[in-house]
Amino acid sequence: MTGRVVQLSVSRGGVPKLPVLEAQVTTLGIAGDRQRWKKFHGGPTRALCLFSAEVIDALRAEGHPIWPGVTGENVTIAGVPWTTVGPGRRVTLGEVIAEVTVAAKPCKQIASAFSDRDWRRLAEDRGRARWYARVVREGTVRPGDPVGVE
Repeated sequence: MTGRVVQLSVSRGGVPKLPVLEAQVTTLGIAGDRQRWKKFHGGPTRALCLFSAEVIDALRAEGHPIWPGVTGENVTIAGVPWTTVGPGRRVTLGEVIAEVTVAAKPCKQIASAFSDRDWRRLAEDRGRARWYARVVREGTVRPGDPVGVE
């Protein structure tokens, strides 16, 4: 399966994360990105947060004010069937290789992305989860880079 990187996003802590033109990815995540709640976000097993452009588009079509980065994801991906992404799967992002570890649990901090403020709609059991990943191979990633799922 191949797709592409749509957007790379960073923040100084919290949401939304805003777009950048390229990102240096290390085993601790995207250089310059910070997480406010380190107990739940960041670290080597949650270095990247991946999300689907198609899921964002579907939610927007339902009337939600969601856009890439607003729910805290670092890497927005298009062209990959989201149901094929899950724990243990390796994802190539340009020259970077990441391994999916666990679903990112949604919280009330992302409620503004939904017209009804129901942040739980990104729960893993609803098939719309954002996924955390550890970085296996560091490198630079840019929007438009190819994405593959093993």
